[in-house]
Amino acid sequence: MSSGIVAIMIGVSTFLGALGLWALLWGLRSGQFDDQKKFLDGAKFDGEDELNDAIKLEKRKEEIKRKKEQKRYAPPD
Repeated sequence: MSSGIVAIMIGVSTFLGALGLWALLWGLRSGQFDDQKKFLDGAKFDGEDELNDAIKLEKRKEEIKRKKEQKRYAPPD
């Protein structure tokens, strides 16, 4: 490779790294990764009934998925 191509590759990779670092710092500063309140409020305000409903919904989804997989089964010829 020529030295010009290597210089361009180093320049582009440095620029992209700096852009990624800037995006990470911006996200940290603006609170994009702060969801502790959301998590704690969800656990705090979800009652036992809502949690039981969520478990039943998950079980129902798994049952439907299992039934679909069983319908796809075809014995070999």
